[in-house]
Amino acid sequence: MKNVIFLAPPAAGKGTFSEFLTDKYGYQHISTGDLLRDEAITNKELASKLLSGSLIDDAFVMNLVSLKLRSLKETDLFILDGVPRTLEQAKTLESLVDYQNLIVVYLDVHKDILLKRVLGRLVCPNCDRNYNLYFEEFCPKKQNHCDDCGVLLEKRTDDTEEAFLKRYQQYLDRTQPILDFYEQKDLLIKITNNSEDQTEALHELMEVVHDN
Repeated sequence: MKNVIFLAPPAAGKGTFSEFLTDKYGYQHISTGDLLRDEAITNKELASKLLSGSLIDDAFVMNLVSLKLRSLKETDLFILDGVPRTLEQAKTLESLVDYQNLIVVYLDVHKDILLKRVLGRLVCPNCDRNYNLYFEEFCPKKQNHCDDCGVLLEKRTDDTEEAFLKRYQQYLDRTQPILDFYEQKDLLIKITNNSEDQTEALHELMEVVHDN
């Protein structure tokens, strides 16, 4: 199996897919969203940018990613979730990862489904498990409480319609060059993920991981 980069608009299922690979195959999940939120606890300027949905400086993001990658064992398989988001980030990654041991998975999802996932999303602050109030398959068994931990679920401060629409437009503006970049390197694999339960897309992902 190879290391994985997920490319996708916000709320396309990167977290769900990453959790699946982590649980089933032992991948190390590197989420730039998580790295940035952790950093924002002590960085007020960054916290403000995340709340408004603004893009974060490439060099700042890639420094966090580089530090995380260097902390892994040589034998660890990893998932990059949320990076690259610009062509410059993609080019910087060339010096950080081995492209011979890498696949790039593009998750294609309709905009209306993405918005529904964002507005209904709840997260466990203890174990980071994701839930969604608008999809029965992903609703917590006990209202607003984690099935695993029993603690009260939280809504991310940036999970608003305004912030989503801003992030989505930024995604449209910046992603196509990245897709072209990886397609030219014969690394890009497309998976459509419009289903509510995502079972078909997860099955396709498993085949991709095994076949590569």
